[in-house]
Amino acid sequence: MLKRCIYLLLLIVSPLLAFSNNDATALFKKGNDLYQKTKYKEAAAIYQKMVDDGYQSAALYFNLGNTYYKTGDIAPALLYYEKARKLSPGDEDIRVNIQLANSKTSDKIEEVPEFFIRKWWHGFLLAFSANMLAVLSVSLLLAASALLILYRFTGSVGIKKASFYLAIVLLVVGISAIFISGRQAYYFEAHHEAIIFSSSVTVKSAPATSSKNVFVLHEGTKVNILGSNNNWVKIRLANGNEGWIGTGDAKEI
Repeated sequence: MLKRCIYLLLLIVSPLLAFSNNDATALFKKGNDLYQKTKYKEAAAIYQKMVDDGYQSAALYFNLGNTYYKTGDIAPALLYYEKARKLSPGDEDIRVNIQLANSKTSDKIEEVPEFFIRKWWHGFLLAFSANMLAVLSVSLLLAASALLILYRFTGSVGIKKASFYLAIVLLVVGISAIFISGRQAYYFEAHHEAIIFSSSVTVKSAPATSSKNVFVLHEGTKVNILGSNNNWVKIRLANGNEGWIGTGDAKEI
């Protein structure tokens, strides 16, 4: 249990460390300046280099998605918008830009309606950003620890009672934030998604070129990944249709 809590704390704190050095901050600012000057390809190169070097944050992914959207590269724009959404699922700007980019894709797929309780729960989980959960959980746990120290050493009975009960409340809320972060991480782990990058791909009924053609997808469509077999990936669409595509036809979010 302790190991899991430590893992979850590291998971939610990691976005806070995304730009922890001056070089990354300067590089990010350079990309922003290029974007403001409408030099979108140059800005994309800067942001992409940061991603390739291992930096990650919702802001970085969002800005990279914006540069690709401006240059008309819808598939990579959607890829990085969706990556940004994973780190900041409640961000309204990300949601709107995903809708705008999706309006540029060829495939219009209607989602299978979700049971209302399940839909509410998922909406609740995705209302919080990783950064917010990180700040909230760490701050509350530190505050609870400080109050417990005060409880231990104060001589006042009134302060002792108040600090103890307030520490318990903060501890419960802090642990709840860690729990929500864990469930959010599990949600994204359970939803392996990808963006189609091929201009057109024929989805097969089985992982073989000789198998039956079932439907065709186009660049920018989001799919759920169900599994893999050699150089094939099994996918499912939001409407429930399933099939197999080549591993090179899509990039995982």
